[in-house]
Amino acid sequence: MRTLAFALALLAAPASAAPVQDRAVLTLEGAKAVLAAAEADAVKRNLKVTITIVDFAGLPIAMARMDDASTVGVEISLAKARTAAGFNTPTAAYEQRLQKENALRLLTMPVLASEGGIPIKVKGRTVGAIGVSGATSQEDGLIATAGIAAIEPALPR
Repeated sequence: MRTLAFALALLAAPASAAPVQDRAVLTLEGAKAVLAAAEADAVKRNLKVTITIVDFAGLPIAMARMDDASTVGVEISLAKARTAAGFNTPTAAYEQRLQKENALRLLTMPVLASEGGIPIKVKGRTVGAIGVSGATSQEDGLIATAGIAAIEPALPR
C-alpha cells in the first residue's frame, strides 16, 4: 500500500520538479575565444595582465599570464573570476559598494572587491566568468568586457 501511495505521489508531482535540468556550459573553445579577445585587447592597450576563465562553479577552464605580467596576478585573476561566477555579479559592484558604503564586511567574505571579474551569462544564468588582473581596476574591467564581447553574439538568448 505504501509503495502505491509513493508511486501516486511521484506521478502527481509537477513537471517542473524534474530531478535533472539542462544547463548551458561554457566550453573550452568558448573559454579560449574569450581569453584570446581579452589578450588582444590588453596588447592593444600595451598592458601586461593575467586572464582567467572559469566555469559556473569557479573552476578554471583557461588561463594566460602575459610575458612580464605580475606573478600575483594568477591568484588575483582567479579570485576575480570566482567571485563573479559565484555571486553572478561583476566584481565592480563590490568595489563600488565598498567605496560608497564603507562595507568592510565585504572584506570578510570570499569576495574580491576590485573591478575585472565579470560573469558570462546565458539566458540569465551564469555559465562562467572572466577575471583579469595586472592593470588598473578599470582597465582590468575593460579587458574583461572585451573578452566577453567576443562570444556574446554566439550565446543563446
